[in-house]
Amino acid sequence: MEVKKLNRLKVVMAEKDLSNIWLSEKLGVSQATVSKWMTNFSQPNLEMLIKISKVLNMDINELIRSEEVKI
Repeated sequence: MEVKKLNRLKVVMAEKDLSNIWLSEKLGVSQATVSKWMTNFSQPNLEMLIKISKVLNMDINELIRSEEVKI
């Protein structure tokens, strides 16, 4: 059985029915940057994580907590 880490930002965005375009516009970053975060190609720095948590109206701890699923 494989254990895979979920991308918390991707999960939250899906739960709130928000798009990468919306988030990129709110944060003033490119859509490519948001896409990299969503695919775990790169991670936002602490300053950006704080901005993301404010834009999404959620506690930063909820945003960065780790979740794993067994496949």
